[in-house]
Amino acid sequence: MIVIMDAISSPPITVENFEPTRRFLRVAVVTETWPPEVNGVAVTLSKLIHHLGQRQHTIQLIRPRQDKNDAAVEQDGWSELLLRGFPIPKYPQLKLGLPSKKALIKAWSSKRPDVVHIATEGPLCWSALQAAQTLRLPVTSDFRTNFHSYCEHYGVGWLSKPIVAYLRKFHNRTAFTMVPTTALKHQLEALGFKNLKVVARGVDTQLFHPDKRSETLRASWGATPQTLVLLSVGRLAAEKNLDLTLKTYRAIAATGRNVQLVIAGDGPLRAATQAKCPEAIFVGMCTHEQLAAVYASADVLMFPSLTETFGNVTLESLACGTPVLAFDCAAAGEFVVHQQNGWLVPSYAPDRYIEQGLDITADGAKLMKARSFARSSVEHLGWHEIAAQVETIFERAIDLA
Repeated sequence: MIVIMDAISSPPITVENFEPTRRFLRVAVVTETWPPEVNGVAVTLSKLIHHLGQRQHTIQLIRPRQDKNDAAVEQDGWSELLLRGFPIPKYPQLKLGLPSKKALIKAWSSKRPDVVHIATEGPLCWSALQAAQTLRLPVTSDFRTNFHSYCEHYGVGWLSKPIVAYLRKFHNRTAFTMVPTTALKHQLEALGFKNLKVVARGVDTQLFHPDKRSETLRASWGATPQTLVLLSVGRLAAEKNLDLTLKTYRAIAATGRNVQLVIAGDGPLRAATQAKCPEAIFVGMCTHEQLAAVYASADVLMFPSLTETFGNVTLESLACGTPVLAFDCAAAGEFVVHQQNGWLVPSYAPDRYIEQGLDITADGAKLMKARSFARSSVEHLGWHEIAAQVETIFERAIDLA
């Protein structure tokens, strides 16, 4: 409140300060993955959209129908349009949406959104981009998966350049593309991507919390209070660099340290990984609540992946008070401070990962120090703050249209 007095003895004028009026937007979100599918894109996108809804925006979700029993949800402020899809090779539980330009033009002509946000880059999302441009709707996008980096791990490295060209063409047709780290922004800019905005992923700091630590759970893994529990979380697939996790575990075990390896997740390499390391504890797929307890009950998260655009597990682990050993890229490069809340290994020197693992696990004081700093380093990354950033980008895209 401001009180204005003039030089004459007239009554003061009181001026109320009001917050700037926020626009409540109609947002069409197009994605080819959504819960209950379990992957980083589905989980983080659903959190973001939920919090956009809490900020009074009206959401229309467009996605492939996941199975014959999948039904569209309609409720106040929320609607769904389910379209045809087909299973992804090697991941039959996931689907790519089929091109649906005509259906989207029809839907958006009858109920026009203020902005279209495209979260993935498959056939459905390409057709959504075309439909939005036909109707002259503002479009934003997310860069969430390093498809071009995955190529090397699946024996199709020759596809990397064509995939980069496709992704660049796709994203450069949108008003803004959101990327999760500054490092990725610089990498993509060097490849010719334009109009990039850095928006970090959020983390549910109430769910992922050090209070979830459970000695009972540790005991079920065969761990005593003195056991060093190393944790791996993620899809059991080639691009996750699982062999380096196993090598680091074996090197630590060879020193005589009381150590246990716990692996959470599933994927095409599960059987092979179990055969290589039968003494590890494989807990399989976990609910978010179960995963929070797993993180908090471990002592170090081993995350040697070099193909992440972000790596949500980094923030989840830190929020649970568990330090992270990772390469200096993606989320770890942004949020892990070396020798404070975790440890970073130069991505150009992968051999140092095992050396760093041996160093930190030889000194209990280093682990305790990192654990004490872990949670405070990510407490500011709540989803409400991330949704506000995204909202600002939507508004800018609308103003530019």
